[in-house]
Amino acid sequence: MMSLESVPPKYAQLVHTLQRRIEAGDYPPGTLLPSENQLIQEFSVSRPTVVAALRVLREQGWIESQQGKGRFVRGRPAMASVEQKRPGQAYLTKPETESTGEVVEVGAVAVPNRVGVLLDVQPKSKAFVRRRLITREGEPTELVSLWLPLELSEGTDLTSGEPLRQGFREHLQARKGVRFDHIVEQITARMPSADEAKQFAMPKNQPLLAVFGAVRDASGRPLAVVEVLLPADRHELEDAYPIA
Repeated sequence: MMSLESVPPKYAQLVHTLQRRIEAGDYPPGTLLPSENQLIQEFSVSRPTVVAALRVLREQGWIESQQGKGRFVRGRPAMASVEQKRPGQAYLTKPETESTGEVVEVGAVAVPNRVGVLLDVQPKSKAFVRRRLITREGEPTELVSLWLPLELSEGTDLTSGEPLRQGFREHLQARKGVRFDHIVEQITARMPSADEAKQFAMPKNQPLLAVFGAVRDASGRPLAVVEVLLPADRHELEDAYPIA
């Protein structure tokens, strides 16, 4: 498990509180979860915050929704965090329309050294990048960059300034016939550049977490790199896995 001491976003705090109550038996399996209005009043948060927290709990398997009846408690899923998508996979499969943000850069640019190594391209050569700044509750929280060899970007909608209605993986598979097989993910920390600090409205002495997901086909050939920048004071990374 890897984590940083930080203050999570409000929706994440609400997720953790509701998970603790479910584990403690305050909300037993099979019972009806408090309504959105009840949660808004009890925790003094906005409706989007409650909706986001409930979506996370549903996706992780803690609760289930029944049309016209409400949300019912299922209990703590076995190895719940194992079932979560890792950062690289999540940004490859989730449509952009499911998150709030804006496309801040699209086009062919000189590839940074680290990305160049992961893409197996020559230093200072050009690659295609699609970069999007994601916001949650009005605060910029993630800067997501998809890096591709130039030939893979041709004939796709990745050059559009509009959010994609498909995940990157689905879109590239349909348009280019590529088959993603696995991701090699690396996580590092560094200080932000002046532009990054401005985009995130963060101090220049506050570190960033940088997640690099190198996407490869079954033969190990690199197809893409997903780069995710996360202000360290706004995120906590956690992983879980079975002990062999």
